[in-house]
Amino acid sequence: MASSYLNARFKPRRVQRRPASATMCTIDNPNGDPTMITIRRSADRGHADHGWLKSFHTFSFADYHDPAHMGFGNLRVINEDRIAPGTGFGTHGHRDMEIVSYVLSGALAHQDSMGNGAAILPGEVQRMTAGTGVRHSEFNHAKDSTTHFLQIWILPGAGGLQPGYEQKAFSDADKRGRLRLVAAPGGEDGAVTLHADARIHAGLFDGAESATLALPAGRKTWVHVARGSITANGVALQAGDAIGLVDEAQLVLENGSGAEVLVFDLAN
Repeated sequence: MASSYLNARFKPRRVQRRPASATMCTIDNPNGDPTMITIRRSADRGHADHGWLKSFHTFSFADYHDPAHMGFGNLRVINEDRIAPGTGFGTHGHRDMEIVSYVLSGALAHQDSMGNGAAILPGEVQRMTAGTGVRHSEFNHAKDSTTHFLQIWILPGAGGLQPGYEQKAFSDADKRGRLRLVAAPGGEDGAVTLHADARIHAGLFDGAESATLALPAGRKTWVHVARGSITANGVALQAGDAIGLVDEAQLVLENGSGAEVLVFDLAN
């Protein structure tokens, strides 16, 4: 399928501006120190409908450009994609980016110029290091079901890396009521290896389940709700919503209802 999506860069060909799409506020934490929270609502994201592909862009991507949302720290892309049955992304190239795919439903068939070929299923995390250059395709081969997944791009720690690929499964039980590290430098704690100064946690929350994560000083944290609803540091969030945290000491997730959450620990 041909699409401007395949060749997206951060200087799009056509500019689209939407109304102010985030709320930024300064609050007082319990110690009395000011902190910054950015609230990014699902309905305010960029949206592209290519027929075969329906995509929501948290940050500027392809033909969607919002100068206020070019990324957060070294996180550059979170695209929520739905691929229609029997369609997908034809072979296209990437360079110098850590690309993570997180499947929510359906299956994503991947093939690349490194010789890898696999189906990515719900609960699995795929990391592709584009490095000096890689070409790949992604398809939904199902006849009657949509593939729903998150495509995530993070700036690598260095340019010109050797291209690489990794895929691992993380059970629901491992994420239930807690934040499980799923991507990190050096493959920490069994996560897929990121060649970037970033970590990704995933968690599932319902009812009384909650989690608290200490946030390192001098870092940024992005919380993305993949589905369901949850409260993060007192902010009620629905599917597709996100918050960015700066100078917060901890993240508290609670009051979840069918919630699946990704938490990004990021360089400034």
